[in-house]
Amino acid sequence: MSKLKKVFSLSREVFENRKLIWSLAKNDFKTKYAGSYFGTIWAFIQPIVTVLVYWFVFQKGLKAHDISLSSNVEVPFVLWLIAGIVPWFFFSDAWGAGTNTLNEYAYLVKKVVFKVSILPIVKIISALFVHVAFLALAVIIYCCYGKFPDIYYLQLIYYSFCAFMLVLGMSYATSAIVVFFKDLTQIVGIILQVGIWMTPIMWDLEAMEISPLIKNIFKLNPMYYITAGYRNVFIYKVNFWQQPRLTIYFWVLTLSMFGIGTVIFKRLKVHFADVL
Repeated sequence: MSKLKKVFSLSREVFENRKLIWSLAKNDFKTKYAGSYFGTIWAFIQPIVTVLVYWFVFQKGLKAHDISLSSNVEVPFVLWLIAGIVPWFFFSDAWGAGTNTLNEYAYLVKKVVFKVSILPIVKIISALFVHVAFLALAVIIYCCYGKFPDIYYLQLIYYSFCAFMLVLGMSYATSAIVVFFKDLTQIVGIILQVGIWMTPIMWDLEAMEISPLIKNIFKLNPMYYITAGYRNVFIYKVNFWQQPRLTIYFWVLTLSMFGIGTVIFKRLKVHFADVL
């Protein structure tokens, strides 16, 4: 019961300070690139360059084939890649920034009256601004290939919310732990480097000639549900409720991680100011 109270109290703090969160998130996004000549354009240059590099390596270098949707229809590899990598960019940016948010905002943590519980969500909303813009760019690219938005695109709101809740729960845990264990920043970086290959994003899991057991193991990664969901929206035209078992598994895991993360954050919060 006490653990549930901690979860609900944190959620209440976030709701009560929603205007402050929005203001801090906008300021965080602006100051991240303050002083640079191109400003916020840098937020999009790295993802775009990354997509171009992967496209060149896989399609031109390794001769990756277009992805078959049926016996007569194929989707260009670059479109398949973009659909999967867009949510990963958000997850990677948000989790990395969310993990280090207390160290970055140490001057606010030390203020007695400040609600430190809102800081991880500030970083994630800041990353969400870039995600929304990058989603718009992805839609434009799809339109250039003759694939225009339809009713399935409404599910992008749902899958973005899935990614938001997943990374928020993880950030509450890691942002609290990293205050006492600085090496966690490096560990998170390594997990993100490996995770992009294990999700999977660069290769089609269903087309691999591997046992169903191994495929199911890969699907235990919650980001698989999200990246596959984006591809279902852009390419395969599948609704999320058509995958009930995967959807239930994702939300049970995500809500459990959120609960654990908030409990860890609440328990360690009283020591933040002393350590920082």
